[in-house]
Amino acid sequence: MTTLIKIIKYQLHDLLRGKWFVVYTAVFFLLTDGLFRFGGDPNQVSLSLMNIVLFIIPLVSIVFGTMFFYNSREFMELLLSQPISRISLFLGLYLGLVLPLSAVCLIGVGVPFMYHAGIQTGGYWILLIVGVSLTWVFTALAFLIAVMTDQRVKGVGFTIVLWLFFAILYDGIILFILFALEEYPLEKLTLFLSMLNPIDLGRIMMLLQFDIAALMGYTGALFSKFYGNILGTTVAVLTLWSWCLLPLWFAYKTFSKKDF
Repeated sequence: MTTLIKIIKYQLHDLLRGKWFVVYTAVFFLLTDGLFRFGGDPNQVSLSLMNIVLFIIPLVSIVFGTMFFYNSREFMELLLSQPISRISLFLGLYLGLVLPLSAVCLIGVGVPFMYHAGIQTGGYWILLIVGVSLTWVFTALAFLIAVMTDQRVKGVGFTIVLWLFFAILYDGIILFILFALEEYPLEKLTLFLSMLNPIDLGRIMMLLQFDIAALMGYTGALFSKFYGNILGTTVAVLTLWSWCLLPLWFAYKTFSKKDF
């Protein structure tokens, strides 16, 4: 545990020295503050921030996470030559990256939101939960891709393709399936397919808070209809975090057997 904490502290110190953390936080902070100053209504601000949280956070997390892993290769080789367990090194690298990325969401979105609207707003907590959860999920996916692919260009390219698939292509595939099989009962299939995309899960969790099923699309409306707000959100959160734990577990299993 001591070794793990030392690795996390080193990674945090190294990352916080870079300007990217300040810039990334400032972008979210100014954007959230600006939406409140020009709009003012907390629910409208939450809906405006929804697409930014659902698209920008996964993209930054998966691309930066992949680059971070590749850039830490020499550091990993140095530590592995010491009597340090691989699980401590792997978790130290992951937590040392995902914690400051999560702090960006909490500070950049949470602080101005709390200042202008308070913490009692319905969309406040769910916005932060989804933002932080997607950060952990896509950073775990980034580590899985990076540990399985030795070539940097190939790994980064695959992360972008994976993000495009979840962010854009997946919904089109679902619509094609529903259109092709419209004569069959597809409620259970649609609910299952919605759980296979972490971005869709985050979108459903946010929209459930506003009780606007008409804007959720077919999958979100079914999710709300069959599970209700509380149960649906609970199932979505558990499924979303399984998207973090499973890739992270597979990444560690590959990392533990990898010959550096």
